[in-house]
Amino acid sequence: MLLYLAALVGLYYLVRWYRERQVVSHLHDKYVFITGCDSGFGNLLARQLDMRGLRVLAACLTEEGAEKLRKRASERLETVILDVTQTESIAAATEWVKERVGDRGLWGLVNNAGIFSRFTLIEWQKTEDLMKVLKVNLIGLMEVTLSMLPLVRKARGRIVNVSSSLGRVAFIAGIYSCSKYGVEAFSDILRRELKAFGVKVSMIEPGGFKTQLTDLQQSLERAKQAWDEAPMHIKKSYGQHYFDAYYDFVKQLLSNCNTNLFLVTDCMEHALTSAHPRTRYSGGWDAKFFYIPLSYLPTSLADYILTRSWPKPVQAA
Repeated sequence: MLLYLAALVGLYYLVRWYRERQVVSHLHDKYVFITGCDSGFGNLLARQLDMRGLRVLAACLTEEGAEKLRKRASERLETVILDVTQTESIAAATEWVKERVGDRGLWGLVNNAGIFSRFTLIEWQKTEDLMKVLKVNLIGLMEVTLSMLPLVRKARGRIVNVSSSLGRVAFIAGIYSCSKYGVEAFSDILRRELKAFGVKVSMIEPGGFKTQLTDLQQSLERAKQAWDEAPMHIKKSYGQHYFDAYYDFVKQLLSNCNTNLFLVTDCMEHALTSAHPRTRYSGGWDAKFFYIPLSYLPTSLADYILTRSWPKPVQAA
């Protein structure tokens, strides 16, 4: 019985491997629009797809970031300035894309732009910090998608939304997890609604990677700033020992971030170029073997694993 089961599992993965190796045709004629290309995953993906021969339309937040990207890419790659929190900026970028793709439509939309909240507990953060994360990571992503959707539908193309393993397991930097849970829900809805139009929607769920968003020194400074600015009643409730332990935990976590960004951009490229893309891609060993499996455990067990080593606040001790 076990032998038959193993054979079926092996056959499944063999068929999946064969299907996923099939590549869509005429890649050189396909346009892909990527947000958040100043640095990190977006910057690397833009150059990676450009080398593959696709026509990359890269959206950067700053002209400085756009200029640096153009210097490292071919003449095919074009850039545009985009602030995903501004409706006018999104509308202008959409018209810019429309002029370039014409009747062919937009083959790929990669919603990569995002920011990270402070590495603190939600209670330690200001309301404006929470709103900023949601505006960029979720509301901006949704508005860009809806604005570009007619162009993607015309090409029967692909939408790739960058979520996170923290969109499956809410663990640290809570408001960031909230925004990524929203991305997961939005992607699920889109995938089902657009299936009849031939549009495929994929999610990328990276683990911890070393990018500008997770810069160690900057993140630690922002965590300390949030604690220093917290109201006195919060400091009394948690205690300095709690923050010190939390600070050390964040430092250790960020120090172990993966530096191989290709583990994520290769997933993005596959979602755009494979004839049979996956619904979800997990990038990084921590995502594959810790966060994603953890999301399938009973809630009580997951809670125990994630909080067993946390310090106790003063008022809970």
